[in-house]
Amino acid sequence: MNKSELIEVIAKEAELSKAAAGKTLDAVIAAVVKTVSKGDTVTLVGFGTFKSSKRAARIGRNPQTGKELKIAASTAPKFSAGATFKAAVAGKKAAKKK
Repeated sequence: MNKSELIEVIAKEAELSKAAAGKTLDAVIAAVVKTVSKGDTVTLVGFGTFKSSKRAARIGRNPQTGKELKIAASTAPKFSAGATFKAAVAGKKAAKKK
């Protein structure tokens, strides 16, 4: 599914125009990107958590030459799927909390 197909599904499910659904999706994505880039976490219960993850500097190896090279420290986005999302993908019902 690409972005335009997702916008069509959102428009149909939420009974919105495609333009309104597109603006809504863009706003949600922008909010997640802005929040995670500041180092904060975005949690959507049942769906998952978006956060930033720090990667330490390390020594890598060029696969063609075998020569060692330095890989700089970096920060990368990370997504962890929630229990409901994992269960849906696995074809199971999510376990209910007691």
